[in-house]
Amino acid sequence: MHPGSKIDAVYLYRAPIDFRKSIDGLAALVEQELGLNPFGSTLYVFINRRRDKIKALYWHRNGFCLWYKRLEQERFTWPSTVATAPTHALTLQELEWLLEGFSVCCATSASAMVAPVASMRRSVRQCRRRCCRRAMPATTCWRCC
Repeated sequence: MHPGSKIDAVYLYRAPIDFRKSIDGLAALVEQELGLNPFGSTLYVFINRRRDKIKALYWHRNGFCLWYKRLEQERFTWPSTVATAPTHALTLQELEWLLEGFSVCCATSASAMVAPVASMRRSVRQCRRRCCRRAMPATTCWRCC
């Protein structure tokens, strides 16, 4: 994000959105559907239906910032939309892993991890759960969605 911006919380909006929405539409969605303050020090992350694009919205000093990332070949791992809560809270470290292509919603404990994947960094292990076979950092406290 912007250097000097202070982000206290990160919320993933579980449901895919219409990616024609820009700053005003996303800010209205945060305020009206989620009942949260879009002007706070919180980062709101949205995904498209194909899960290959992400938009992140946050307030910085005197205006909104909209950040956009598109993957060329892979897809982002996203929390289930079946859950009752419309958002999924992340730490900044988990957001960084999500943007790098790791799963942040599947593993619940170290028992779901197996040996390191040879092609990945040495601090990375592979998830054993059926919903996801992606590699993920092994030294984390995971929360299942």
